[in-house]
Amino acid sequence: MFAIIGIVTTIACVIGGYAASGGHLGVLFQPFEFLIILGAAFGSLFLGNPKGIIIGIAKNFGVIFKGPHHKKESYVELLSMLYAVFKLAKTKGDLALESHVEKPDESPLFAKFPNFNADHHPRTFLCDYLRLLTLGTSNAHELESIIDGELEAHHKNYHEMSHAVNLMADAMPALGIVAAVLGVIHTMGSITEPPEVLGHLIGAALVGTFTGVLVSYAFFAPFARNMQLVFDSDHYYFLAMKAGLLAHMQGYAPQVSIEFARKILPDDLRPTFQELEETVTNLPPD
Repeated sequence: MFAIIGIVTTIACVIGGYAASGGHLGVLFQPFEFLIILGAAFGSLFLGNPKGIIIGIAKNFGVIFKGPHHKKESYVELLSMLYAVFKLAKTKGDLALESHVEKPDESPLFAKFPNFNADHHPRTFLCDYLRLLTLGTSNAHELESIIDGELEAHHKNYHEMSHAVNLMADAMPALGIVAAVLGVIHTMGSITEPPEVLGHLIGAALVGTFTGVLVSYAFFAPFARNMQLVFDSDHYYFLAMKAGLLAHMQGYAPQVSIEFARKILPDDLRPTFQELEETVTNLPPD
């Protein structure tokens, strides 16, 4: 929502201000200048990044408009699910989790939490580490180092996506100059034309510089920043699972384990203790 407001405000203020001062809007429409700048920018994106990053950007670009995948309600469900898992493990032993982690699609436990169950990557992440518990892993410090390594790799991959978009934004002002220089070269070939024709050609060339700077600083640099903030926010979903798992391994009661997970969340995502207590109290019986 705010991304759309930002885009509309930028376009309205820049184009509207230009038109209000007496500028001719038709001059700003230079499709070949746009082709040079945007084509070269996306070409550099493909040139400088592996296939996985390009596909990742295409899949995740929508987060600029949608925001983080996980809202506060998602964390309430996540913490409730962790409570149910830890409660089962405490009452029946970690081996009771085996059937659930081996076939999560058929698990009646995970089925109680449909949003988590439908999110493949976090579910796989949790099941992988619960499986280690069923196999006898008991050293929380060793498991923590493994989780940190996986989370670092996961977060680095998403950081590379936003960084690639930011590098493309950094290149656009220079590419605008390239388009402007090409426009000047074209103008020099028409030096014998009357002033009104030369003025139009020079104006069209300068649109390249204008476009490169505007698209870079008003759009793609903010896009990259927005993507990074969304990825950072979604990272807390995994950190909460990590905190809960480690607390459970250290022998804490389910209520305490999910409190560890709850406390690492930022204020805008963290449910209150009372909200979470009410939710877990009303969970359906096993």
